[in-house]
Amino acid sequence: MIKKVVIAAAGQGTRMKHWSRKKPKQLICVKHKPFLYYLMKNLSEAGYKEIILVVGFGSDLMRDFLKEYNFKAKVVNQFEILGPKEKEYGTLCPLKCVKDIIGKENFIAVYGDNLYSVKDLKAMNIDDNYCYVAAFEHQNPERYGVLFTDDGFLKKIVEKPKQHIGNLINTGLYKFTPDVFDKIPQVKLSKRGEYELTDAITLLAKDKKVKVKRIKDYWLDFGNPGDIVKFCRFLESRKRA
Repeated sequence: MIKKVVIAAAGQGTRMKHWSRKKPKQLICVKHKPFLYYLMKNLSEAGYKEIILVVGFGSDLMRDFLKEYNFKAKVVNQFEILGPKEKEYGTLCPLKCVKDIIGKENFIAVYGDNLYSVKDLKAMNIDDNYCYVAAFEHQNPERYGVLFTDDGFLKKIVEKPKQHIGNLINTGLYKFTPDVFDKIPQVKLSKRGEYELTDAITLLAKDKKVKVKRIKDYWLDFGNPGDIVKFCRFLESRKRA
């Protein structure tokens, strides 16, 4: 059974505009609690006991958050390990920081600005020799990474395609084997000037080591101010259900 979860929460979240000017977007409050509270609560209820929180911007605020809500997590400061974001940045960086902590275990990885149900988080606990990407059918796939699959296996990920090529998108929830760490040195800077986690996943997919697991309950992205209202409505609907 997989116990370790890596939460990537080093970024500021500038698309949140003034909401994230003084704190990471994961700590923006919705219904009187930070967004990250809901993610960590669901991870805990799904049975994941060893949380590794990779922080950067607002790291002291992240530590205060853990104390206030009595969450236990190993805090890893990405900027202290790799330097400021101007030196090295991207979605692959959190994994670079936790290689020694993970060791040879399978683990879950998730972005700190996404929310999944306890049911779907439990479903990702697949302790085999494959990596998994959580997928979701979306009406606006052009805003995300679109997944190409073949008989349940991932073939490739196309980031924000300009033309419609499919509706199955990457939701930022992964199950990894230690094989992912072998691919990290092979990843080069993307066109955005960042080290992309999806490039490492594509390399694994070429070796036929990545399967696709569909989200069956819900997935929420917390990336721009409009998502604050959406998330508030979601919580209200759950309360009434």
